[in-house]
Amino acid sequence: MIKALFFDIDGTLVNSHGRALVSTKKAIEQARQKGIICAVATGRGPFHLQEQIDHLTLDAFVTYNGQLAYNENEILYAQPFSKEILQKIVAFADENHRQIMFGSQDRLEGSSLMMMGQSAGMKRFARFLPKKFPVRKMKKLLQKFSPHKREERYSTLDILNEPIYQCVLLSPESETEKLANLFPECHFTRSNNYTVDIVLKGGSKFIGIKNVISHFGIQMEEVMAFGDSWNDCEMLQNVGVGVAMGNALPAIKELADHTTDTNDQDGIYKALVAYDLIEGK
Repeated sequence: MIKALFFDIDGTLVNSHGRALVSTKKAIEQARQKGIICAVATGRGPFHLQEQIDHLTLDAFVTYNGQLAYNENEILYAQPFSKEILQKIVAFADENHRQIMFGSQDRLEGSSLMMMGQSAGMKRFARFLPKKFPVRKMKKLLQKFSPHKREERYSTLDILNEPIYQCVLLSPESETEKLANLFPECHFTRSNNYTVDIVLKGGSKFIGIKNVISHFGIQMEEVMAFGDSWNDCEMLQNVGVGVAMGNALPAIKELADHTTDTNDQDGIYKALVAYDLIEGK
């Protein structure tokens, strides 16, 4: 019996316009009325999260790809970078004039360009970019003409005095192996072709989910998770039922237990009806 639902946000919980469908709101409301825990599992941080989920009422929040999980009353799990590992990442970004952002519990700071890219509008725009968009050339262009091209651009940021749970680096997919060799203490995951999320090795949405359900006394086989991209792999493979959205990458659909309709076509609602978790129309 499913007792908890976890939803990725972009491409899953909200539609292509960054809004929760009426059917999604109805589905979550019905599930919660039946006592099913409803939560998000996202690569995003806690700040402005209510706007990102279109002000849905949920029971728990797994953020930063599992590195910070909490409910309305308390933090359920927190795994920030050590000072040593964070300094290593900062030094790499400074020395190579790279665009990067750092996420703490209350804010996100770093590259102003990437900060703009985190907006809901830019997220929607990114979906229309071709999959072979020349990120490598864009990266070199940004390095060459960056108005912030100076030494110690990031190392002096105030946010680095706070616990940092995730870094987001502008980086093409082809660079992933190189980064893994440079930072063996870290885990790298993507929700798009243009940036890579960096967390501590062993970190994932699944780890965050594991800690949340422990708090609620729920077993992993009693969990259903919804996702559409690479940073959803671990949770879709390890929960009781992994559901891929109809708009998910083909490889994500292959590893999921069930594929539903898209995030624009009542995908969440249809899956919950199919598994008899809520009543259909």
